[in-house]
Amino acid sequence: MARKAKKRRYSRSAGGDVESEMRRYKKGTAKSGRGGRGGRVKSRKQAIAIGLSKARKKGKKVPKKASKRKSAKKTSRTSSKKSSKRKSSKR
Repeated sequence: MARKAKKRRYSRSAGGDVESEMRRYKKGTAKSGRGGRGGRVKSRKQAIAIGLSKARKKGKKVPKKASKRKSAKKTSRTSSKKSSKRKSSKR
């Protein structure tokens, strides 16, 4: 029975952008920030993120960023509002 091929989430050319950024990171020439004015890239994850960002700017097939921060903020706000309402009702 033949296996169904999985759909690629990232384009091959996007992988190439990440690969080139990793080479720059290993050389020590990769910089972060606007126009490379920031400091040197210190971690592999940071280098991968920069490579994917460059691929997105070029319009290559890269999944959208996961928005974990937004969901975390929403939950913390609702819990703080509930606790403030409870305090006022006790008085």
